[in-house]
Amino acid sequence: MEKLKKLKLNKEFKRAYGRGRCFVHSGVVTYIVKNREGGIRIGITSGKKIGTAVKRNRARRVILAAFRACRPYIDCGGYDIVFVARARTPQMNSNKLKDVLMRQFSDAGMLKNETDID
Repeated sequence: MEKLKKLKLNKEFKRAYGRGRCFVHSGVVTYIVKNREGGIRIGITSGKKIGTAVKRNRARRVILAAFRACRPYIDCGGYDIVFVARARTPQMNSNKLKDVLMRQFSDAGMLKNETDID
């Protein structure tokens, strides 16, 4: 399993917010934008409206676990993906969030064809 590349700079997040396609769910908001890197880079944000630091960290862990479960089905094109946690995210199960992310990736046209999945 390859190591995930992460977005770290504020300008990278702003680029995703400004130019990316937005997919909204009550558990997570996803911004997806093409990049020139060739691989997938992710960023996860969780603001203070989520709750205490424990809840914010749990929200980030749940999102990361759900993304790792979805990763084998995503086309390897170059994408920057920003996940924004919402108030319901810490209470969600990573399997439930995985279904939400798969639906969002399908709407974005990022999933591999059925024949390509091993």
